[in-house]
Amino acid sequence: MGASDTAVSVRGLVKGYGSFTAVDGIDFDIERGETFALLGPNGAGKSTTVEILEGYRDRTAGEVSVLGEDPHHGRLEWKARLGIVLQQTGESGNVTVREQLRHFAGFYPNPRDVDEVIAAVGLTEKADTRIRALSGGQRRRVDVALGVIGRPELLFLDEPTTGFDPEARRQFWELIRSLAKEGTTILLTTHYLDEAAQLSDRAAVIARGRVIDMGPVDRLGPPDARVPIVRWRDASGAHEERTTEPGTLVARLAAAGEPEDLEVIRPSLEDIYLDLVEKAEADDAERSADDAADSGAGRAHRHHHGPEETRS
Repeated sequence: MGASDTAVSVRGLVKGYGSFTAVDGIDFDIERGETFALLGPNGAGKSTTVEILEGYRDRTAGEVSVLGEDPHHGRLEWKARLGIVLQQTGESGNVTVREQLRHFAGFYPNPRDVDEVIAAVGLTEKADTRIRALSGGQRRRVDVALGVIGRPELLFLDEPTTGFDPEARRQFWELIRSLAKEGTTILLTTHYLDEAAQLSDRAAVIARGRVIDMGPVDRLGPPDARVPIVRWRDASGAHEERTTEPGTLVARLAAAGEPEDLEVIRPSLEDIYLDLVEKAEADDAERSADDAADSGAGRAHRHHHGPEETRS
């Protein structure tokens, strides 16, 4: 993949706050036109990573390129190529939704149609309502509308559908799909795993500041985590369950007579994600315990043998 095909490049990204490391050596690339999701629990380092890419937060170490520039030195022309939907902005202006969007649309050379964007975020009935009079969820939709109005080359979406009802979420998904078809590169963070599965080409799972898995959404996790479960009730009424590729087993069961309550359950992205995060946290806990034990043993060794070890 050449540099011209890469919208975002991250190598060895570190962000520390004193003794706490929020982002611990992250690497990833995002291709132009790709929708890429960052997934992880609260405190994993997702928002910190996104803020560094947006140019809002300095990094401690590592190399970052966004649309060919270092975000730390991003100029106004560079920022105009970005669309940003922050996790919280609290827009509470004294203008209407339509007035605000028209105002922002005037900053861009080729903005999206204002009424189209208003409809896409489910605010048609509130288009002439002052923003300060909207509910929290409705203001969140305004945030999203402002982020996409300028047809950005790269769109950052940080928990974009918080506060959306199911219908508004699906309308928003259609808007994001239309942007992707136009070639917009999208970086998405979300706690809704179904949203990541619906919208993303690839995803990285982050835990404790590190990438623990990355790849196409339907290939995340180890192979055994993606194997379906076949469940049925046998002739005696007992429940049976096998973790296996279902084709041969289901054919064999059907040949012997259709079993009761036969179902094939494929692990969801949420199942795989939770397994990855739980394993990473367990591994970290084990490493911390080993480090503490090694440190304690080292102190005891130095205390017992210290005078002899200092002799030349």
